[in-house]
Amino acid sequence: MALRKQNDDLRTSRDGLHGECQRLHMEYAALRSQQAHALEEVRRDAEAETKDVLKSWMRTLQVLADEQQRSISDLAQLKYGDDPQILADLMTIDHTNGQFGRRAQGIAALCGGWLGRRETTASVYDVARSAQGRIKHFDRVQIHTQVNVSVTSTAVEPVAVVLAELLDNATNYSAPGTPVEINIQAVPTGICLIIDDAGLGMSQEEKDRAAALLNPETSVSITSLGNPPRVGFAVAGVLATRYGFKVSVDSVSPYGGVRAVILLPESLLTNDAPEPAADAALFADTDHPATRPRPAATPVQIVGTTPGGLPKRRRRPAVSVVPEPAATEPEHDGEVTASRIGAFARGTLLGRNTTTTEGSQDQ
Repeated sequence: MALRKQNDDLRTSRDGLHGECQRLHMEYAALRSQQAHALEEVRRDAEAETKDVLKSWMRTLQVLADEQQRSISDLAQLKYGDDPQILADLMTIDHTNGQFGRRAQGIAALCGGWLGRRETTASVYDVARSAQGRIKHFDRVQIHTQVNVSVTSTAVEPVAVVLAELLDNATNYSAPGTPVEINIQAVPTGICLIIDDAGLGMSQEEKDRAAALLNPETSVSITSLGNPPRVGFAVAGVLATRYGFKVSVDSVSPYGGVRAVILLPESLLTNDAPEPAADAALFADTDHPATRPRPAATPVQIVGTTPGGLPKRRRRPAVSVVPEPAATEPEHDGEVTASRIGAFARGTLLGRNTTTTEGSQDQ
């Protein structure tokens, strides 16, 4: 009887201790949950404050880059328009300034800022040329197109920035001297800009990380981009999500490298052609991406329209529209060369005709 009573007492004590242990586990789990929630809230606040500070800084840098670009253009047009050597040096400075401005735009976009406001449309080809002119190794980029459609004014700048980021990756991660091709093709749902490089490609882990950045489900954390930060895919994902187009890098290029694709839906395209630059005929002799002549497109026949109002086209047999080479040597008069470079300066100003402001997404 005494042993049974002692056993019952021990069992009761054990059950009590077991209940106390469960209570302590529940309290511990609740405290861990509260701590995790508090840490997450602190991280969100810190991330938001960091983005606000960076956005403010980048807005200042964007304004300075715009002012510097206007100063360079004024010098090229008004003061040194007759000196081709100085104009060439100014264009080199302008090209570097364009890269600086693009990086400021990208960081501003990651922090919730806006790229700027553009009042006019631009052809898809001109958007590609604009992107080409914003990277260091622009001379390795080749653009091929068979379409004649424009990008809406709202989407011109974000598409150019995203394409420039992809081109920058393609040239930096492929062998020096190898070409990077942009093929612009019409598809049933819009237009595709296809970028092919001859690099080493991407591992599956890198493709998964890129896919997560290009299709962000939540806002991108600045601190998750590494040190030094790799912002190209993050910028592309943020802008693609914000403006309604798609970016992917999960394919292999014909050269064994990476194939990146930008899909522009019909809602971002228009048939309104931009006004041609008055000095376009003077661009032929300058060796800069913004001044190379547009390649001849395969003639097409309009056979109807899509639900979005864009023309459906059928290719006709190709007809060459390239003029025969002149029988005489090209003229190298200094004044003619200066006027051509001056025309390029004016074209560069028109190509980057955006106003950096802060406001609604309609910008």
